[in-house]
Amino acid sequence: MRVTWEDLGWERVAAGVGRCRLPVWDCTAGLVAGEGAALMIDAGSSLAEGAKLRAQAQSLTGHRVTHLALTHPHFDHVFGAPAFTDTEVFGAVGVDAVLTRVRDRAELRADAVRHGLAAPTAEEAAERLAPPGHLVSGEWTLDLGGGCQVLLANVGPGHTAHDLAVLVPGDPEVVFCGDLVEESGEPQAGPDAVPSHWPAALDRLLDLGGEDAVYVPGHGAVVDAAFLRAQRDALAARFGVSP
Repeated sequence: MRVTWEDLGWERVAAGVGRCRLPVWDCTAGLVAGEGAALMIDAGSSLAEGAKLRAQAQSLTGHRVTHLALTHPHFDHVFGAPAFTDTEVFGAVGVDAVLTRVRDRAELRADAVRHGLAAPTAEEAAERLAPPGHLVSGEWTLDLGGGCQVLLANVGPGHTAHDLAVLVPGDPEVVFCGDLVEESGEPQAGPDAVPSHWPAALDRLLDLGGEDAVYVPGHGAVVDAAFLRAQRDALAARFGVSP
């Protein structure tokens, strides 16, 4: 008998669509099940965490993860990516440079250690990072089979210069927002954030999903359109940007 989402600690947010909140940094990973294909959204903070997500996805869908979408290049979302072998990896245009430049990988590793990841674990993940094979400049539709088509949209910059969102059509529609949206705390704006464009990125998320969509933040509980509008207005006020 196939395990359920709940058996593995996942939250089912729509038919064939689920998410889990990973420990320590409360980072979201998402999963979309098609027919003979599966899309993972973000990969966790280490090779071990990525391998666990991959195994859980196979248990839930009955087949391997065929596609991986990285919402942005921060360690808690990408350090598990090398565990997804034989997987088509997608990211926003420009994320390839962040994951391959020596200085950027060194900063990712240092940031992970500053936040409490063990240095050898961070070193291993950073050394094995590879650029996505597919770079999204506008929108990219993935056909996962069985009538399941997923839209990848380059909606940034905002939280970083390379923010990718994932829209899963259905009833309800589900939008995976990455860290453009955070529910469990104030959105984090590090040195790679682009505050002047962040409110506009949230407007693009709202355009993607509409009023009745379920929005999955990079950290925290799922939210609705009203939450996104409130966070957009708060970010505009925080950074002195016209909403």
